Amino acid sequence: MERQRKTVVIGAGLTGLTCAFHLCRKGEDVEVLEAADRIGGLMQTDEVEGFIMEQGPSTGTIKHPEVAELFEELGSGCKLEVAQASAKCRLIWKDGRFRALPSGLVSAVMTPLFTLKDKFRILGEPWRKRGTDPDESVGSLAERRLGKSFVDYAVDPFLSGVYAGDPYRLPTRLALPKLYNLEQNYGSFIRGTFALARQPKTARDRRATKEVFSTRGGFRNLVDALGAAIGKNRITTGCASLRVEPCGRRWRLSWGGDTIVADHVITTCPAYALPDLLGFLPASQLAELSNLYYAPVIEIGVGVRHTGCVRWDAFGGLVPSCERQEVLGILMPSACFANRAPEGGVTYAYFIGGARHPEYLDRTDAELTELVNTSLHSMLGYPEGTKADVIRIYRHRHAIPQYMEGTDKRILTIREVEQTHPGLHIIGNLKDGIGMGDRIKQAVDMAESIVGHAACP
Repeated sequence: MERQRKTVVIGAGLTGLTCAFHLCRKGEDVEVLEAADRIGGLMQTDEVEGFIMEQGPSTGTIKHPEVAELFEELGSGCKLEVAQASAKCRLIWKDGRFRALPSGLVSAVMTPLFTLKDKFRILGEPWRKRGTDPDESVGSLAERRLGKSFVDYAVDPFLSGVYAGDPYRLPTRLALPKLYNLEQNYGSFIRGTFALARQPKTARDRRATKEVFSTRGGFRNLVDALGAAIGKNRITTGCASLRVEPCGRRWRLSWGGDTIVADHVITTCPAYALPDLLGFLPASQLAELSNLYYAPVIEIGVGVRHTGCVRWDAFGGLVPSCERQEVLGILMPSACFANRAPEGGVTYAYFIGGARHPEYLDRTDAELTELVNTSLHSMLGYPEGTKADVIRIYRHRHAIPQYMEGTDKRILTIREVEQTHPGLHIIGNLKDGIGMGDRIKQAVDMAESIVGHAACP
């Protein structure tokens, strides 16, 4: 059966759903195709005996106004939930316990996380020379400007939390472009931060509050709200073995016994899925498009019904690689958002594996359960022998893209493909950032470009 559409969006993760939703709001004829039998990608939420557990992203940041605007457009059925004040406390593991990351001058002077030498060294940061290597890693840049202890106990755990990656393998301009631009444009992190703070902001700019957010009840509610707004008749799941081919000036998408012919195709698939999807492209281009490593991560939802005297009022705790623990970090969702655990209980989210330890993904459920139960005492301070009441293990072999070498060539190849094949658009987490805010902004920008194209005579 063949049918016609103006635009087809491939992939029903956050990027694809947001893009399709925005197109629908603009009155565009659009359909979403998803290989899996459900929408949402990794954004799935489980409710187990009163504990709310995310299978994928646990939080986002309102780094772009498009985030706040999306929730407003979805209406009362999907509530943006800003994290409570406790989320401002970030913990770092050092010498056998979690310690608060400094949040001001006094705490920065007093913290045991950084050496005395590096505390004095930061005073000279505004006068250090700019770097000249465009591919300088995050670790190297931070060590050069701030000192090794800042890398070990601030930068490294932060990169582990965001990318599950190695700071000495991620080029700053690709992984943290805003940080790179502070040095390049202002000569200093500190000077650049103050200069940006003084710049005038529009009312819309101020909507990008940088606050941590979730969706009331978990991110599955965001997925469901987007799906409902798009409409069941415009979302087709189970599209395994989907193929895209040129069809004159249009595009033919086929899977099973179904076919759609469309003017525009927007793929939001991960990089590794593109060779099968876009098999008409030359092998050399497909190799460049798919040249992206995704760090594997195990996320473990943990529920404890009775916490006793143990209380953690924090966003979570991150573990520097130099501390040689088996856990990347432990987030504390019930300390940040309401109704994430039964009264008197707590929900944790453990993260294990990452780019440094991909082999952890092959650990058995029994081994991971033992790791969690042991760490409840050794890391979180529960009485010895305490066991979690609920544990859910989510394994992601392709979790977080690592923007390393090859990124420039991949982006150049995307541009070449799109210029050669008008109507084909390649977006998703293979470029433009990996955070939820990045995904939402990219999706809205893509939709606006399609609408703008339609408006051209």
